[in-house]
Amino acid sequence: MRSILAALVVALATLVLAPFVIVARILRLGERPAQWAMRTWAQTICVAGGAKVVVHNPENMLAGRGCVYACNHVSWFDVFAIASVLPRYTFIAKSELRRIWLFGWGAEAAGVVFLARENRKAAFESYHGAAAEVARGRSVVVCPEGTRGTEYALRPFKKGPFVLAIAAKAPVVPVVVYGAREVMRKGSFRVKPGTVHIHFLEAVETAGLDYDRRHEVMRKVWDRMAALLRAQYGVGTTELALVEAEPDPAVVRSAEHTA
Repeated sequence: MRSILAALVVALATLVLAPFVIVARILRLGERPAQWAMRTWAQTICVAGGAKVVVHNPENMLAGRGCVYACNHVSWFDVFAIASVLPRYTFIAKSELRRIWLFGWGAEAAGVVFLARENRKAAFESYHGAAAEVARGRSVVVCPEGTRGTEYALRPFKKGPFVLAIAAKAPVVPVVVYGAREVMRKGSFRVKPGTVHIHFLEAVETAGLDYDRRHEVMRKVWDRMAALLRAQYGVGTTELALVEAEPDPAVVRSAEHTA
């Protein structure tokens, strides 16, 4: 019953709020309507799914300052939980979501940046656009693991989000979400009530750093997230491996120039 309720609420909230955001975009009403709609959409889904969201260290959210939130990802409720509490933000999402009827149009109108993961140059051009938004004070949520996992142990990070942060000269806020997997697991449509904990960790600054320092930023973020998972939840993680191919230097230079 909970799963059916959550699915119905997702559909209804999207049917109501996506057109609202699209119209607001056409009328050039600014970003406030989109921010309200995204937060309301996420909060409604969390309530329908029985997901109680608990925020730890909200002072690390850096409200009022453009930053990159780097989050672990094991469930769709990671996304819903974070979107329900953050101020002024957008997401970087896989391009496949753009093709979902109505949702994709609404998300694009709300400023979600869609990433074509199979096309490296297009992906980094998307990061370029996101870097410009962050430099203007809007925060971006990214999942540097690239896709949902089945366990809380951190997987290798991709470098794109950290190149984005350096290009925008913006801090990276490590975010650990715990409990979302128990609400809805990857590969399952079953939704169960539960508590989702969101930990905002101390930011990693990137001001004054260049592209060659991307590994250093990524390492600091990964280490802080892994340490929190070990200390709070006893989750062990394997050593960080770098798997992402190097981005096109021309794209990086362009992003840095724009920011």
